[in-house]
Amino acid sequence: MAKLGKRTKAAQEVFGTAMNVSVEEALALIKKGATAKFDETVEIAMNLGVDPRHADQMVRGVVQLPNGTGKTVRVAVFARGAKADEAKAAGADIVGAEDLMETIMSGKIEFDRCIATPDLMPLVGRLGKILGPRNLMPNPKVGTVTMDVKTAVEAAKGGEVQFKVEKAGVIHAGVGKVSFDTEKLAQNIRAFVDAVTRARPSGAKGAYLKKVSLSSTMGPGVSVDLSSATAN
Repeated sequence: MAKLGKRTKAAQEVFGTAMNVSVEEALALIKKGATAKFDETVEIAMNLGVDPRHADQMVRGVVQLPNGTGKTVRVAVFARGAKADEAKAAGADIVGAEDLMETIMSGKIEFDRCIATPDLMPLVGRLGKILGPRNLMPNPKVGTVTMDVKTAVEAAKGGEVQFKVEKAGVIHAGVGKVSFDTEKLAQNIRAFVDAVTRARPSGAKGAYLKKVSLSSTMGPGVSVDLSSATAN
């Protein structure tokens, strides 16, 4: 039997056999067990009763976390003229058109969110094989293909989180930092769960929300009681 590492042993001592606890109890355990030398992210994993291979069971959306993510989000915007100026004024980190496309094609991707005006989507579409697998492709369903680039940039910078279900029916996201107050983290978590719940697709049958787990970047997961995660 393989030996357990120091971090794993320490986590087991803190977490014990904690199962299906309240959001607040889970956060207390996570905070106690987060011993990394950096401010770890609190991450949520949701197991859903969907099969995203079917179009009518795809789950995706966006949510504005009430207390932000604690992460500095770098935003790139495909725009020209007045809209490019608007994006820069709103705080976009990179703004361009053909020049930005060439930068991305060269393998230089220095942003976490990509926004585009509708007229530049034919250009952006040529980057699908690069941006798609990284979940960076602009999409009107989550507000990243828009003429209102100011609002889109400000939302991305202000704590907006996109989500998309993976092949196994799981959604992952960061919902704050370990250094956040427990109350603020709990508010973010419940706002995220509520957004995913409201995004239930028409093809979902039976139990939709199956399991919710919380963890820190370097720590193990703690399963959360569903009634606590969905409480308003």
